[in-house]
Amino acid sequence: MSSGRKPHGAGRSTFELVDIDRVFQNLSLPLSAVFLDLGCGKGSYTIAAAKAMGPQGTVYGVDAWQEGLEELQKNATSEGFLNITTIHANLNEHIPLEDASVDVCFMAAVLHDLLRESPGEIALAEIARVLRTAGRLFIIEFKKIEEGPGPPLSVRLSPEDTERIITPFGFVKDRVIDVGPFHYLFAASLAKPL
Repeated sequence: MSSGRKPHGAGRSTFELVDIDRVFQNLSLPLSAVFLDLGCGKGSYTIAAAKAMGPQGTVYGVDAWQEGLEELQKNATSEGFLNITTIHANLNEHIPLEDASVDVCFMAAVLHDLLRESPGEIALAEIARVLRTAGRLFIIEFKKIEEGPGPPLSVRLSPEDTERIITPFGFVKDRVIDVGPFHYLFAASLAKPL
C-alpha cells in the first residue's frame, strides 16, 4: 500500500450509511482523549471525533491514501480543527505513534480490507502497542448478510469473526451495537499489552 497506488477501499466511506449519533453515543469520547482513526480516508469520522471532543482532545487520522489525507487536512483546517494530525502510513507495516499513547482506536470498514492484504497480525499488534492498557477499540464492519452495500459476503466479518481475530492481541469484547441496517459497531478493550 505504500507504493503510491490507491489502497483497496480508498475513497469509500460508511459515514453516510450508519447512525452516526448512535456510533458516537457508544464511543462516549472523553474531552481530553487521544483518538486514533485508522484507515481514515477523507476523514469524515476523524472530523466528527474532533467535533465530539472539542479542542482538548487529540485526533490522529492515519491512512496509506495520501490524497484522502490531504483532503482531510484541508477540511480540518477550513473548519478550524487544530487538534487533527494526519499521518501517512501503511497499517500493515507500522503505526508511527509512541507505545501506550492512544485512548481510543477506531476503524470503520477497515479490518476486512486489512485482512485481504495480510493476516492482520502486524496491524493488530500495532494497535495493541499504541493503545493504553484499558484503551478502547471500536470497529465498524459490514454485517455478514447478502443484501446491501459493501464487499462480497466471503469478505465480510461477523461479530464472532471480529472477536476471534482480535482476541489473541489482548482485546476483550465489551459489546456489539447495531448502527444501521448493514453495519455493526464492535466495542472492545485492551485487557493487557502484548
